[in-house]
Amino acid sequence: MDFNAPFFMLHRDLPREGPGEPSDVAWAIACAGLQSDARICDAACGPAPDINALLQTAPDGTVDALDKVPHFVAAAAARNKGDIRVKVRQGDMAELHGMYDFIWCAGAVYFLGVTEALGFWRRSLAPGGAIAFSQACWFLDAPSERARRAFADYPAMSDEAGVLARIEAGGYEVLGTRRLSDQAWENYYGPMAARIAKLRPTAELALEKVLDEGIEEAATWRACRAEFGYLLCVVRPK
Repeated sequence: MDFNAPFFMLHRDLPREGPGEPSDVAWAIACAGLQSDARICDAACGPAPDINALLQTAPDGTVDALDKVPHFVAAAAARNKGDIRVKVRQGDMAELHGMYDFIWCAGAVYFLGVTEALGFWRRSLAPGGAIAFSQACWFLDAPSERARRAFADYPAMSDEAGVLARIEAGGYEVLGTRRLSDQAWENYYGPMAARIAKLRPTAELALEKVLDEGIEEAATWRACRAEFGYLLCVVRPK
């Protein structure tokens, strides 16, 4: 993996790597009924934008955060420097090491697959523990061609019923679901637009292409947001 590639040049300094907002975390933890001293894992944490919200909702808890990308790990560690409740490490979310009351995964479960991820994580859940993850899905039976182009690299994308079927196949019950809000998406695309504007004046051809793709991605969501989005799911083993 080339961390100096144009994609990572765009994403290197973004505050988050996908849509989200603190109220998503608070809602998910409330659905799970977690205690204030919960042991939490932030799987594929990126630059760890959600750790503060996790610990606000579980103030006596601890968070183990991990990601495969070194500069995301460095950003997450810097963001939480000095907080003894937080441990950040480089690692694969398919191989968690620890026992947790709550596993949080924002926008990254598709790398493993919903059913597969729930299978990997089951062994790291304490009795009564829960998992929360957000998953891209269709909101319409017949999305537009523009919306489908945006997810051409993810042919396994389904509608909400398909997400729920994968949860069922993993042997989990659903404690709650909700769609991520427009503000959650703006929290991602707003900083991306500022980053693109900063990089554009000196961008070479390869980076220009990535910047154009970022602009089109945000424009597609704004034009087609009734057709697709993220479904936040809170689940527990049956």
